[in-house]
Amino acid sequence: MEHQVFEMTHPLIQHKLTLLRDKNTGSKEFRSLIGEVAMLMCYDATRDLPLVETQVETPVSVATTKVLSGRKLAFVPILRAGLGMVDAVLEMVPAAKVGHIGLYRDHETLQPVEYYSKLPQDTSERDVIVLDPMLATGGSAVDAITIIKRSHPKSIKFMCIIAAPEGVEALVKAHPDVPIYCAHIDECLNEQGYIVPGLGDAGDRIFGTQ
Repeated sequence: MEHQVFEMTHPLIQHKLTLLRDKNTGSKEFRSLIGEVAMLMCYDATRDLPLVETQVETPVSVATTKVLSGRKLAFVPILRAGLGMVDAVLEMVPAAKVGHIGLYRDHETLQPVEYYSKLPQDTSERDVIVLDPMLATGGSAVDAITIIKRSHPKSIKFMCIIAAPEGVEALVKAHPDVPIYCAHIDECLNEQGYIVPGLGDAGDRIFGTQ
């Protein structure tokens, strides 16, 4: 299967991404921007949701129009930075359920360590979109998707704001069936495993814990 990596070049996304990168952007504005970019990306990531025809009565006459065909979605943020994207995507799809996967990166080995996992009971009936602002080494994304696959969802997509080529390669290799949606693929990782030029530690900047 040819892996699909979608880099979103919409002007609004790119403009807000510039503000996110700026080291002078404070936590309050950073949180808002993360949500705004996630909402804009969600618009594209859900482009393939199926529709069915229905009829509604307008103030003028009856319109034959379309609604989502009952497709069930679940959003699964990778804690903790992924939480910054949840409220915004729920604004777009209020009926979606939310799971949570807690992973932290061991700063010695740069490998993810799982500490929490809670998914909707009916995950097997849902299409899952995994949320994490950063795809750096790819370890957390690979492990989170491995965990989610145990619940046999109908499909999985991964949505991040900034990705490193190394992370994209790792995720493609481990899960070639999972499309990646990102706002930008950056240059590389540095020796500390941070994306260059990136935007720093997304979790710290969202929650003001720098």
